[in-house]
Amino acid sequence: MTARIERTDPEHQGQIETVRARYVIGCDGARSTVRQSLGRALHGDSANQAWGVMDVLAITDFPDIRLKSLIQSANEGSIVLIPREGGYLVRIYVELDKLNDNERVSGRNITIDGLIAAAQRILNPYSLEVKEVAWWSVYDIGQRLCDKFDDVPEADTARRLPHVFIAGDACHTHSPKAGQGMNVSMQDSFNLGWKLAAVLRGQCGPELLRTYSDERQAIAKELIDFDREWARILSAPLKSPNDARGDGVGPAEVQDYFVRHLHYTAGTATRYKPSVISGKPVHQHLAKDLEIGTRFHSAPVIRLADAKALTLLSVARADGRWRVIAFADRGDPAVPSARIRALCDFLGQSPGSPVRKYTPATANVDSVIDVRAVFQQGHRTLHVEAMPEFLLPAKGRYGLRDYEKMFCPDLKLGRDIFDMRGIDRDQGCIVVLRPDQYVAHVLPLDAHAELAAFFDDFMLNRNRWSVEPTRASMRETQQD
Repeated sequence: MTARIERTDPEHQGQIETVRARYVIGCDGARSTVRQSLGRALHGDSANQAWGVMDVLAITDFPDIRLKSLIQSANEGSIVLIPREGGYLVRIYVELDKLNDNERVSGRNITIDGLIAAAQRILNPYSLEVKEVAWWSVYDIGQRLCDKFDDVPEADTARRLPHVFIAGDACHTHSPKAGQGMNVSMQDSFNLGWKLAAVLRGQCGPELLRTYSDERQAIAKELIDFDREWARILSAPLKSPNDARGDGVGPAEVQDYFVRHLHYTAGTATRYKPSVISGKPVHQHLAKDLEIGTRFHSAPVIRLADAKALTLLSVARADGRWRVIAFADRGDPAVPSARIRALCDFLGQSPGSPVRKYTPATANVDSVIDVRAVFQQGHRTLHVEAMPEFLLPAKGRYGLRDYEKMFCPDLKLGRDIFDMRGIDRDQGCIVVLRPDQYVAHVLPLDAHAELAAFFDDFMLNRNRWSVEPTRASMRETQQD
């Protein structure tokens, strides 16, 4: 890809620089030049409603100033109140006037004094004395979405690989309440970032990059549909719980939407559909509360080697590695016939093992796929030295043992991860985590071939790749 960029700094004003790159990512906002260069556009509409937002230090007799609140007045509009960090700062979203068709809020010349006055009217009879304004802005609500987040036309998806991507406001805009624009944009960027890293490192073929637009565009559409309804609720009159008529909204509906809004902000409402990196839920019953396509829901565990209490996800950092977490069945993992021992033998010794196929010969065994195990027995019952050797890998220049691959449930406090996450105790299961910590697959403990086939669909054989490039890597070299 070639990008021509005009310098605007005083020392080089007007100079044109040409940058050639394998990939281009446009994070350049709602008026994205990258998006326009692709011939793509944001589609949607405006709610014709002006809002203001301010971070303030204020004195008030409103008793819930340190609680997230939605305040609706009888005739003056609404406030969304979000306490900020530090104990004093508070963010206040203030509903302002309706806008005419095709009118932008910038034409209203709204001042900070006008915004404060509107907040005071809505909050009445409580008082609000603003001492300092740290930041403020006004905006008009609109929900707009790009049809694709990369440079490949829909008709050419099967024939072309993407090389230009857009993220954040460049491909979706919505109301800024609760920081959704920033949070969802970060999720876009991380989703694309780990995939680009895997391709550039030679771990995965460039076909993986097709999943970025497929996954994030669908999530953005869900968010915008939700946000459109949220904006309607905030602007609708509040009706009493006993009023079954009218076009207003009731307190319970507002509360429900507010809670769901926070799930979107945190990213826990995201659910990716089946794809090359998200398996079909054929065996979902083995881990009922670890749904494929959703963020891994962590739980307390005890590390076997040192009896340290942890949460399972705290030892699985988002560092670009895939994770395979084996939840053992009821049987003794130390006996030769244990199903988890058979899984470890396959992963450590079989030529078909994804760990062996996709890890460079000179790298640590867990550098690409990190395997962990969770047993059902208490940590005082099991002996580290009796566990499968694969779970005590030798690493680094000295071949030191890694003792941090095995865990037990937290039985002392009654927080058993098998119960908390609906793991089938009789069967156990394998849970595969993507580098972004979303659940990619759930499989039986003895589904060795299915586990290998899952990784075979998108990963490159590192032990062969440096000598004999795969078809995907050769095609990419020719394009460069």
